Amino acid sequence: MKKLVLMVFLAVVIYSCGSNSQENSTPASNTSSSTADQTKTPSSSDEKGVGRFTHVELGAALDTKMAGNGKSIYELKCSACHKMTGEKLVGPGWLGVTERRKPEWILNFVTNTDEMLNKDAKAQSMLEVCMVRMPNQNLSDQDARNILEFMRQNDGVK
Repeated sequence: MKKLVLMVFLAVVIYSCGSNSQENSTPASNTSSSTADQTKTPSSSDEKGVGRFTHVELGAALDTKMAGNGKSIYELKCSACHKMTGEKLVGPGWLGVTERRKPEWILNFVTNTDEMLNKDAKAQSMLEVCMVRMPNQNLSDQDARNILEFMRQNDGVK
């Protein structure tokens, strides 16, 4: 059940991140502090979401060990609802999510799902599209960070 919930959540996040063609027209780096979110006038909540993650340092290079651990978590908890492509399953596909969302937002979403769906405008808009509320997967901070690294790998970070 937890796997299904996490998958739905991540699918919703990814789908909503990629559904706006205006947002995809602006190139962004997921490691830059100037990374633009999908909207042109993001608030701090829109950029980082609701939760304890306010600053996340990502290396320029991929941490392959973390990405491997993230892949295992994805296969266990996420793959039932999320594809690694941009295609929606139950939730949004994950392709490009690290280019559309700040790492803080992703980590807050996967670790603080209910609060994000209740208070974050971007999470709420994804919920409107997917129409399925992602269940809280009760991920540890380290599990969430591993999933983020796996998402970065999927998005082409070497």
